Amino acid sequence: MAKTNADIEHWDVENEEFWEQEGKRIASRNLWISIPSLLMGFAIWLMWGMITTQMQNLGFPFTISQLFTLSAIAGLSGATLRIPASFMIKIAGGRNTVFLTTALLMIPALGTGIALMNPNTPFIVFQALALLSGIGGGNFACSMSNISSFYPKSKQGYGLGMNAGLGNFGVTTMQILIPMVMTVGVFGALVGGPMELQSPSGTLIGRIEAGTNTWIQNAGFIWLVFLVPLAFAGWWGMNNLRTITPNPGSPVSAFGKIIGLYGVGLATSLVGVYALGILNMWLALPLTIALTLVLLRLIPGDIKPNIQKQFAIFSNKHTWSMTVLYILTFGSFIGFSAALPLSISVIFGNMMEVAADGTVTRVTNPNAPSALTWAWIGPFVGALIRPVGGWISDKMGGSIVTQIISVIMVVASVATGYVMMLAYNSTDPDSYFALFLILFIVLFAASGIGNGSTFRSIGVIFDQQQKGPVLGWTSAVAAYGAFIAPRVMGREIQAGTPEVAMYGFAVFYAVCLMVNWWFYLRKNAYIKNP
Repeated sequence: MAKTNADIEHWDVENEEFWEQEGKRIASRNLWISIPSLLMGFAIWLMWGMITTQMQNLGFPFTISQLFTLSAIAGLSGATLRIPASFMIKIAGGRNTVFLTTALLMIPALGTGIALMNPNTPFIVFQALALLSGIGGGNFACSMSNISSFYPKSKQGYGLGMNAGLGNFGVTTMQILIPMVMTVGVFGALVGGPMELQSPSGTLIGRIEAGTNTWIQNAGFIWLVFLVPLAFAGWWGMNNLRTITPNPGSPVSAFGKIIGLYGVGLATSLVGVYALGILNMWLALPLTIALTLVLLRLIPGDIKPNIQKQFAIFSNKHTWSMTVLYILTFGSFIGFSAALPLSISVIFGNMMEVAADGTVTRVTNPNAPSALTWAWIGPFVGALIRPVGGWISDKMGGSIVTQIISVIMVVASVATGYVMMLAYNSTDPDSYFALFLILFIVLFAASGIGNGSTFRSIGVIFDQQQKGPVLGWTSAVAAYGAFIAPRVMGREIQAGTPEVAMYGFAVFYAVCLMVNWWFYLRKNAYIKNP
């Protein structure tokens, strides 16, 4: 059994003396390396929403449908890869896993930069890179599973809230950084020359006119600046806990296991992309999940008994109740993060015009707010407040906090849908934009707090052996929100009924309200307010 100086044999964080003398210092070091690594994962996973917007502005020879397909492929891949990533820590070790999964992000980052240097790059190359960028989404599951093992139950809300909350800043970081670096030749002649904008674009600091030089390739290359030192930090600064991973094997052996698990997820993601072309979304996604689980069970060698042992989480009813509640929180956060730019562009980018004869037509809104300027605010608030949700839940209990934010999300969803309907059918949609944005910020804030509260509940409900895989599994299912929300909202907006999508979400949130009450808050609850 291979052992390195990074391996820790004794780990008893529920012992207060051990925690204060040794555990807290080690946990903090691992946490503060994990956070920026996870941030990079989110940034690279969701970067296609910003990149495709600029590809359209630069005249890349792809249809709108093709460009949105790239975001969908990344969303599907990132969610699916979370399923095998859920089991990596117990099989390969935390240090080995975080190092390699962070290093693997260099592939889609470098590849995307190279592909964007040439507008004639075949579309299939961008599809492959979008699929690989899903590694960033998958990394959340193994990152959270790893950090949960370093903290005692009384600190689960803090540890997981900090890791996920600050890690989620990758969404905001990407939405701010990509438009900025595309306007400057950061890397000089090393990455080729600029292209000229064919239509106006937006950034955090304002509007950029057509004809402006743009280095779109920087949207990929910029991440290498952070990924290279982070990979070294993970290798030299993180630990494998032998109490969680008794036999990770040599680093090379552990890396082989990780690549094999991700290989399964990438293969089933491809099947999922194909299935979406011939099946309804609500059939294709469960098929993808089921196929991934089946193939994981069939992996040969010493991985197989480990996987089978961890599959015990599926016989625990709390796995399923917390999966529903995590869809409520993280599924909403990541889904709205992906859908908000599209909603702003379509709802406020056009307006109703009444002709002299009373004919009503839909025309372009010349003063429309830019999605690239405003879309970052909601995810920023949601990520910023997530550690607060974990801290409050450590004091009050997770489920009572989840119940409060569920009520807020029901009301805010209905109100947002109503405002979207008014704006879509208005001759002056801009007058509704401030209220629209505020309501979405409320939804992001509530989902962010709820992320912290559900993390706390999972950390309390499940034992040391199960909480890691449960965190990974629930995050995997919820991550499909990055695919589902844009599809549902886009379909209803295109149909002229944007409010239907939000009313549908409100109904789901009401169901979550009842699930949370039944399992954790009623008089004879299975576990009282974990």
